[in-house]
Amino acid sequence: MLFTISGMQASAVDKAVPLVIGETFNIDSKILNETRRVNVYLPPGYTESPAARLPVLYMPDGGIAEDFLHVAGLVQVSVGNATMRPFLLVGIENTQRRRDMTGPTESLEDKKIAPRVGGSGAFRKFIRDELMPQVKARYRTTDETAIVGESLAGLFVMETFLLEPDLFDTYIAFDPSLWWNNQKLVNSASQRLTARPKLKKTLYFASSGDSGLELIAQRLTEVLSKSAPPGLNWHYERMPEEKHSTIYHPAALKAFRAVFKPDARKP
Repeated sequence: MLFTISGMQASAVDKAVPLVIGETFNIDSKILNETRRVNVYLPPGYTESPAARLPVLYMPDGGIAEDFLHVAGLVQVSVGNATMRPFLLVGIENTQRRRDMTGPTESLEDKKIAPRVGGSGAFRKFIRDELMPQVKARYRTTDETAIVGESLAGLFVMETFLLEPDLFDTYIAFDPSLWWNNQKLVNSASQRLTARPKLKKTLYFASSGDSGLELIAQRLTEVLSKSAPPGLNWHYERMPEEKHSTIYHPAALKAFRAVFKPDARKP
């Protein structure tokens, strides 16, 4: 039977099928006492070459309804146009975001943002002891790892860099909520950095034009300028044209091009 769609004749309409951009799996976490969903984007080079092993880029706020899709798109485009090395993208979907992304705080105002805060240590342990072994078991990976996050997730990135820097090779944070706990991370950064004179990591962070976040980020740059170990490769990107609500996508594009250059390290 023939029928018309927008003035054109067609003999049939193809049945819609799901649009698949990656994989998803669950982890029954004993550490967090809950089930966590993990979303994974595999770049074309991985599926086309059975021998390929790739580094892994982890991201909090990694749900389909969160930041996973647009960051996966950036990875796909950047790898495709050879401005970034191929990475597996592993997105961790949230359950209680404000609990997992924040460390302990002495500020009464901080404690008002959610019924439970201060769970970043447990969340980090989940990543280290449960998620990373699962990713290594399921996929062909190298030992290189990175993490990216914005806002409270950026706070988690910065806290991990300062408290447990050996967990990742590269740390990327956009508008990190460094105001948390009366800016304690920034206040203690010099002492923590000077205690690790042989630290060889990459740190990239950016701030929008939102004045409070920008001023704190600039404070951190002053600390890094004085106290960063010689082996630390760090960069601060000031993006005054962006707002807190718009910084993630343009900042991630710049960051991926800067720290994951195709010639920076062999895949």
